[in-house]
Amino acid sequence: MATRCTCTASLAVFALIAALLIAFYTAGSGVTCSAVSLTVVTVLVSLWLWSLRRRNGGTDRRVCVLVLGDIGRSPRMQYHALSLSKHGYNVTFVGFLDTKPHQDVLREEKISIVPIIEVKGVRGGPKILTYVTKVILQCLQLLHVLLKMETQSHILMQNPPGLPSIAVAWLVCVLRGSRFVIDWHNYGYTVMALSHGQTHPLVRLAKWYEHFFGPLATHNLCVTNAMKVDLQKNWGIKATTLYDRPASIFRETPLKLQHELFMRLAKAYPQFQSKESEEVEVQVERTVFSVCDLAGDTVTLRTERPALLLSSTSWTEDEDFSVLLTALEEYEGFIGGGASLPSLVCVITGKGPQKEHYRKLIDSLHLEHVKICTPWLEAEDYPVLLGSADLGVCLHKSSSGLDLPMKVVDMFGCCLPVCAIHFNCLHELVKHEENGLIFRDSRELAEQLKSLLSEFPGSGGRLGVFRRNLRTSRGQRWDDNWDQNVLPLISAP
Repeated sequence: MATRCTCTASLAVFALIAALLIAFYTAGSGVTCSAVSLTVVTVLVSLWLWSLRRRNGGTDRRVCVLVLGDIGRSPRMQYHALSLSKHGYNVTFVGFLDTKPHQDVLREEKISIVPIIEVKGVRGGPKILTYVTKVILQCLQLLHVLLKMETQSHILMQNPPGLPSIAVAWLVCVLRGSRFVIDWHNYGYTVMALSHGQTHPLVRLAKWYEHFFGPLATHNLCVTNAMKVDLQKNWGIKATTLYDRPASIFRETPLKLQHELFMRLAKAYPQFQSKESEEVEVQVERTVFSVCDLAGDTVTLRTERPALLLSSTSWTEDEDFSVLLTALEEYEGFIGGGASLPSLVCVITGKGPQKEHYRKLIDSLHLEHVKICTPWLEAEDYPVLLGSADLGVCLHKSSSGLDLPMKVVDMFGCCLPVCAIHFNCLHELVKHEENGLIFRDSRELAEQLKSLLSEFPGSGGRLGVFRRNLRTSRGQRWDDNWDQNVLPLISAP
């Protein structure tokens, strides 16, 4: 980078001296000063563009992975970065650094993280002024970061969020001769419509923006076949379907690791703690789920343990957690009415704008047999907890009806059956009565919980059948899927 800048500076000085000489020798010859100035500007701009597009031997092995969001909460983009690095590419990972990425990303020498900040815009004026200034400042920040780095062979960008990053990334690719790849996770304007409504001017602008800039990408990836068809039909975009697949870290958790995680969580969350009335034994560690004999270093699950129900969320408008809370109240009612059902510990992980709203609702509930906690887990602990759970719940409703919840993909990687709320293309992932159940409202979810947990902790019921189906039908993992669908696009000359 320094060599290129030095070279450009030297050429600029040369151009300036040449322009002064031209001005000196053409004085009185009818050549105007403005013509000379225009020549100088043209030369300088040409030199600048040449320097931007200048490539060296390492350019073809450099890729920028861009997400205008939190890297730590962008698992698919982290997987992209890891897959690229495994194939020898040097990855510049650009995004917000609000939460810690996975250790594999942090440890990989070929991945360098370039943090950007979330610009707030001008405060105190009209909302439209705040939004416009935020977009302008974000554009300038992205331009600065992307133009400052070495020339990349590709910029691989997540959408949404795509405003203003699609336009900026496309412009940088044009200036530098890089290839532009968009990974469509959803449509940004449909997410905006959840809070603003379909007819809001900003939503209509965002829709036009995505429709205009989306087709300018060199390659496009998407998360479902339904989205692939829609992109082709309504956007004129030819995309490659790259289904989310679980990374190798998502698997059933051995008992010893389960107990170690439960012990760590018990220090912060009473829902994991053993009952206080139990006799304390020096050589025994207990949690509400497990017992460890320290002398023999053996771990067993307690026969009277509660069922561990797990859900993960970003606490946004596309997930209505009141559905789950109402279902848990009904489940409490089943037990109160005499049904032979286990107690529940419901863990809801994640961060997001509506978390405090739902925490207040949770605190207002008075449940005896259902305990709820909302921890934020380290990236390394999340797959361990998934692999320790008994049942997963997904409340993701796609704003476009065309994307699939990655959390369910991860649950299936851990052979964890799922109850998921219905939307249009969910059948591409969740097979009703095969690897889980699909519900439409809180009453149906409550009945499903009652049915699936009626024989808990035994493995002979439907819950056990679903888990065995997941074990025998394990599909492609992320690495093989990526090598098959993305590597040919990146490595093509």
